[in-house]
Amino acid sequence: MVNRDQVAGIAKQMKGSVKQAAGKATGNRRTQVEGAADKLAGKVQKAYGDVKDKVKKAF
Repeated sequence: MVNRDQVAGIAKQMKGSVKQAAGKATGNRRTQVEGAADKLAGKVQKAYGDVKDKVKKAF
């Protein structure tokens, strides 16, 4: 079962990947860094959702 945090985390990772690629293509370092930060935030949020899901299944 997938929860909201997992879905939002994956979406944020995808958004970050696109932003990072756009920054790389245009040579905009700031956009690249923002994209990397979005990807990291998405990974953290998905991991939180994964833990939340495991705890829910344990009980």
